[in-house]
Amino acid sequence: MFEANYTTAQEALSVLKPGNNVFIQTASAAPQQLIKAMVENADRLSNVSIYHMHTEGATPYAKPEYKGIFNTHCFFIAGNMREAVNAGNADYIPVFLSEIPALFRKKIIPIDVALLHVSPPDKHGYCSLGVSVDVALSVIENVKYIIAQVNPNMPRTHGDGMIHASKFSALVKVNDPIPEIALGDPDETEVKIADYVAGLVDDGATMQMGIGKIPNAVLSKLGNHKKLGIHSEMFSDGVIDLIEKGVITGEMKKKHPHKVIGGFVQGTKRLYDYINDNPLFELHDAAYVNDTYVIMQNPKVTAINSAVEIDLTGQVCADSIGFHLYSGVGGQMDFIRGASLSEEGKPIIAMPSTTLKGVSKIVSTLKTGSGVVTTRAHVHYVVTEYGIANLYGKNIKQRIKELINISHPNHREILTKEAFDLWKVNLS
Repeated sequence: MFEANYTTAQEALSVLKPGNNVFIQTASAAPQQLIKAMVENADRLSNVSIYHMHTEGATPYAKPEYKGIFNTHCFFIAGNMREAVNAGNADYIPVFLSEIPALFRKKIIPIDVALLHVSPPDKHGYCSLGVSVDVALSVIENVKYIIAQVNPNMPRTHGDGMIHASKFSALVKVNDPIPEIALGDPDETEVKIADYVAGLVDDGATMQMGIGKIPNAVLSKLGNHKKLGIHSEMFSDGVIDLIEKGVITGEMKKKHPHKVIGGFVQGTKRLYDYINDNPLFELHDAAYVNDTYVIMQNPKVTAINSAVEIDLTGQVCADSIGFHLYSGVGGQMDFIRGASLSEEGKPIIAMPSTTLKGVSKIVSTLKTGSGVVTTRAHVHYVVTEYGIANLYGKNIKQRIKELINISHPNHREILTKEAFDLWKVNLS
């Protein structure tokens, strides 16, 4: 029987030195007790660089008073970092999710200390990275100090995330709930979008979807489908009902048939309990899950992603609102390209036609400063509550017509005028 040696968070963080680079685990696996202890050591630290994808929970190290002590670099901007990034108190690194592990493995970004959140060691001494394997594995392989927050509430997941406790420099016991994301019911617009997207999903498709009301609404519309599979950078509660109904079986997949594959998960306790020690689910390295070559080997890959806005030629902005940095590149391009190359695959951008304030999300030109995450050459399907536009193989005039047809009726006249002014496209 393996016996682990535990210490306090303060003692564990004593290895942290000025000038160190620190990695924090992703999403609901962000280790809050270790983060708190790190910040409590601020008076003896300086120029500590922190790297992470999006995280849930508090980010005290990004407060203005710690600027110069902690310098934060996000690969993806969550709501808890948006203000800090746009105020200049933190930075954003644009990069495909599939390529983040290479930054650590090639030591382009060397890491000195990793802060992790794991399940308790089993009788053989193995802990699980739980709800987040994604980029953590590449850090573990290339770091000197690994500090693990050990939590009995962290689900034990199968896949690449089993790490022997002897690999950790320090273990700290906690008993905290894993952060939950409860989305609530979709509104009328989101239901209409989900209906259109569900109509594009074929039996036997391999699904990729992010978190949000639209992806969950789409899943709720697939109850009559057959032989669906999941290969996605992340997934949430929406998969459970479809698994229990026998809709998600994975039997048509060529990579990991009969398995649900992801990089991280985020949802409610129902999901965390469901995946706990459940061999149906496997979490893997993001360099593998998001590898276009791996994705494309599955049949009928149907990738459902969203956008901040899209211009009339098909350029997709998904990471910013003008100069205001909002989220990140993430895995959108990894899966848009993977789905495009998959046999009978369907890359889909799904979004409401307007913002909550009634501003059109289909525009003649993207806002100044907006980032193009998915190029006009990569876009296939665009879906709003007004229908489906298929841009693949279409010229500029055809694209403009398709997108105006699915824009909000209140904006079609001005979009038609702007199309003529900018491209001499006459749609009358």
